[in-house]
Amino acid sequence: MRQAAAYSVEEGGDGAPVLRLSGSFSIAHLGELPNALPALSGPFKAIDLGGTDHIDTIGAWLVYRLSQQWDCPIIGADHDAERLIEAVRPEADQGAPLALHAEKPNPAIRILDQIGEATLVALSTLLGLIGFLGAVVIASWDLIRSPKHHMRWNAVIQRFEVVGVSALGIIGLMSFLIGIVIAQQGAVQLRQFGMEILTVNLVGRLTFRELGVLMTAIMVAGRSGSAFAAQLGMMKLTEEVDAMRTIGVAPMEALVMPRIMASVIMMPLLGFYASIIAIIGGGFMCAISLEIPPVTFIQRLREVVPLHDIWIGLIKAPVFGLIIGMTGCYQGLLVKSNAEEVGLRTTAAVVQAIFMVIVLDAFFAVFFTWVGWT
Repeated sequence: MRQAAAYSVEEGGDGAPVLRLSGSFSIAHLGELPNALPALSGPFKAIDLGGTDHIDTIGAWLVYRLSQQWDCPIIGADHDAERLIEAVRPEADQGAPLALHAEKPNPAIRILDQIGEATLVALSTLLGLIGFLGAVVIASWDLIRSPKHHMRWNAVIQRFEVVGVSALGIIGLMSFLIGIVIAQQGAVQLRQFGMEILTVNLVGRLTFRELGVLMTAIMVAGRSGSAFAAQLGMMKLTEEVDAMRTIGVAPMEALVMPRIMASVIMMPLLGFYASIIAIIGGGFMCAISLEIPPVTFIQRLREVVPLHDIWIGLIKAPVFGLIIGMTGCYQGLLVKSNAEEVGLRTTAAVVQAIFMVIVLDAFFAVFFTWVGWT
């Protein structure tokens, strides 16, 4: 049976006192020593552990604290005691108190760190999207070579309803209001120069060339792109995607391609529909505020809107549909761990799709101006 911890103060060879500890310095045998030892009047020449037969982490911490209090060495410790005392010693012990809170980094360094991290995330996402585009191209080639075996028409038609038919109401309302806003603001500004009739030019060209398709793409990204990411994310989370691979069904053909095909095919139709509704909204506003009859409005449109403005919108629409469908499916298939990640990936899909659509729209604007379609 181990003896209770004890201590004694003896004089060393040079007359300086030495604190000698004995017995078991474990938590069960320390008793009142944690309070009594620090109250001793020091300092001591050394702390001698030669008389101790056992020591645990609490005892090692007590001894180490005493050595720091009196700034004296620890002698007579065996291998186990030295190992424990070294374990409880802070990494950078210079007698200074331990910091209770982490030191705040420099704001400039923190900002640079965040910028660097965001850049790496953007580059990795771009590389991932390029690789996913390659997989889409390969799957498309398989569909072209053998549509009978690879094409899933039922899934494609179902996505037509989700992407297109269900969106007609909200896209029509949004486009009608945008047409009204363009006509009203254009009329206010052009009235200063007595050129209110040019409001028709503004509504027609801006709607067919830019805003009709662009606002439709943003709306589809918010509706359908987020739905694609959430659906595939939940399927990935519940391991349905892995189960499809197990039974020999390719997720690219069964899940991704129907959604991308629906987005690519429906975007030109939705964009043209949105442009027509915006024209109606602009004509309605012109009839009210400028007293331009609908017949005159339509006749003026035919004179000032070139045919290539319509073709520009129809050319951009399938590209925007490809970006929206591909981004939503890509982010959905990245879900791995928990339901919270589904929400994060859905948000990332919408943000990335809208960002890429706007960037591509700017590229198309420069390109079509360069080729002479102004």
